[in-house]
Order: sequence, then structure tokens, then C-alpha cells
Amino acid sequence: MADFPFDIVAFDLDGTLLETHRDLGTAVNHALAIAGFVAVPIDSASDLIGGGAKIMLKQAVDAQGGLPQDEFHKLYKAMLGYYGENYAVHTRPYPHAIETLDKLSARGVRLGVVTNKFEGFARGILETLGLIDRFDCVIGGDSIGKGPDGKHIAKPSPEPLLKARESCGGGRMVFIGDSSYDMRAARAANVPVVAACYGYCDKSREELGADAEIDSLGQLVDLLEQL
Repeated sequence: MADFPFDIVAFDLDGTLLETHRDLGTAVNHALAIAGFVAVPIDSASDLIGGGAKIMLKQAVDAQGGLPQDEFHKLYKAMLGYYGENYAVHTRPYPHAIETLDKLSARGVRLGVVTNKFEGFARGILETLGLIDRFDCVIGGDSIGKGPDGKHIAKPSPEPLLKARESCGGGRMVFIGDSSYDMRAARAANVPVVAACYGYCDKSREELGADAEIDSLGQLVDLLEQL
């Protein structure tokens, strides 16, 4: 449909398109067990998601006294190794995700993913779930490289969103996400943003301050047509 207001719709992954906390929580607990820490309740893992796997693990470790940097780095690598072999055991698309992607594609919209998850993991999960071919680009937390501080350039930096827009051919883009990292990245990139309030939100609706909100992916297409 030529009158659809956006050329590109980009999505965060964890807590926006996919319910991933069980697999992420299991990976965190695998690492915590290696270091002799107490496991976190799997359902509470959703409270740790947002800034990527390293921040997620660090929050869990710091809550139990922390570790020296070199020991934490080894534990983080162990977590990534486990997660890389178990990232799609319980992970599933949210209700209405597939039909929403189909509706957007039918309107000629180009689709992207912008996540702080490593690109290889994101692509692997989407491929396992049969979703990878629906997206024109997948930008991960390691897709752009590292900044002067030696850290991967990821949200809340605007650069992953700008890269997604470029990779999808340019045009009017909107971003859908559930965390303050998503909101800050979109604001910095001057991209309209919709809060997925059913996801792993680390702030209240008011604190997220999105341009619009949805409580289900089933609401998204109608909302975008009016935004």
C-alpha cells in the first residue's frame, strides 16, 4: 500500500519480537553455577534483559558480590558458549508476531532487526524459528564493530539504527522496542519509536517516553497507519 507512512519497520528482538528470557536465564544460571553463585529464578531473568548479555550477567553477578574483571570475563565467555548451543530451546515469537510481519510485508514495508544480541546469535535464532528470510537486515550488538573505548557499538548508540536504515535502502523508518536502550537509540537517531509494553520493559510507560505504545503486536499495524 503506497500510503503506508513508513518504508522500514525495525524491531528489537528480546522482549519485542521474541520471548527469550527462559533461554537467556538458563545461560545466566549456567554461568552462575560455574562461579559458585546461586541461580536466579528463570522468570526473573526478564528483569535483567535490555543492554545485552554482558550487562545481564554482570547484574546477576554483582547482586551476589561481584567478581574481579578477569574472572568475570571468563565467566561471560562460558555463558556465551552455552547460550550459543542453547539459544532456541524455549525461545518463541510473541503472539501475533508472524501475522504482523506478514501484514507489513504485504504493504511493501522493508523489515529489520536491531538488537544488542550478537548478530550470529540473532540470525541463528531467527533461522531456527523460520523467520530469517522475512528481514532485509539484522543488526546485532557486534555488527558495527568497537568504538574508541574498545566496547561494541550497540544501543543506546544511534549507529545501529542508522545502519539498519542504510541497509534497508533508506527512507522513513520506525523502531519498535521495549527498553530504555531502545528509546534512547531511537531518539538519538531521530527515528519515531513505539514501546512494546508487553515486553521486558526496564522503565515505566511514562519513563520510556515513546511516541506510541502497544500492549500486543496485534495492535502494531493499525497504530502505524495512524502514527
